[in-house]
Amino acid sequence: MPYWLHVTIIILIIYVIISIAIYYLQDYLLFKPEKLPEDFQFYYENQDIEEHNLETRDGAVINGILFKPKGKSKGIVLYLKGNSKSIKGWGKFAVDFTRHNYNVLMVDYRGFGKSTGRRSQKAIKRDLQEVYNKIKEHTSEDRIILYGRSLGSGFAAKLASMNYPKMLILDAPYYSLTKVTARYAPFMPLSVLIKYPLPTYKWLKYVQCPIHIIHGTNDTLIPYKTSIKLSQVKPKLTKLHSVIGGGHKNLNNFESYHKMIHEILNRIPEEIDLSTTSIHVNHVSKKTKTKA
Repeated sequence: MPYWLHVTIIILIIYVIISIAIYYLQDYLLFKPEKLPEDFQFYYENQDIEEHNLETRDGAVINGILFKPKGKSKGIVLYLKGNSKSIKGWGKFAVDFTRHNYNVLMVDYRGFGKSTGRRSQKAIKRDLQEVYNKIKEHTSEDRIILYGRSLGSGFAAKLASMNYPKMLILDAPYYSLTKVTARYAPFMPLSVLIKYPLPTYKWLKYVQCPIHIIHGTNDTLIPYKTSIKLSQVKPKLTKLHSVIGGGHKNLNNFESYHKMIHEILNRIPEEIDLSTTSIHVNHVSKKTKTKA
């Protein structure tokens, strides 16, 4: 056997082994769940909470916590968290919305916290739609805000594309999860291997509500340019909020982030009479005559 053919066969074998490993190990690489015992008691200082369980049609249980504001509720934020821990730790971020008199519902995906069931992209999308439907039994959609953080941004975009919430807020979103993983395995056939492609950009095309995208300019996990691309999918409905110097996990440490949340939740949209602006004014430079 020629040497070049021997080397080629070895490379192909290694390539196939790596592909198989990526396919079967991606759940362990993508999800970092924290599991909680059934009798675990949630507690957050100065927060009024209610624990809820939703049994899905395939017998799984989706566990969630409803955080209540001290004043009269303006609506509800369905907060879809990232890929790690459980709502035990994520619950501390609910105060960023309850302080504006919004209820906040946080749920754990399958296999996280007290939630059960076999995890898949299809199952999680179905679970979240069932959660959304339950919310609609208690309030109208014009009072529902979808907030997706990192991994949750894709699921939030999908929910918004299938429903009519008041608004969609994406925090450190990705263009698609396939694009994110391609940075670490550029030569692998990820479009075939990835079980959680989560094509946020595709789902955003069908969103009809206002879209707010928040991203840190120093995010090294999901680059800031990702949100620039996403903001161009539905530009008339989208506003991009940049947290200067913000990373992927520390936006809540920036005063500018909290000012953005305040503006997003409390500002009343105003129609602008474009006929009174310079939108149609062209800057034309005078041509200089050249001597013959």
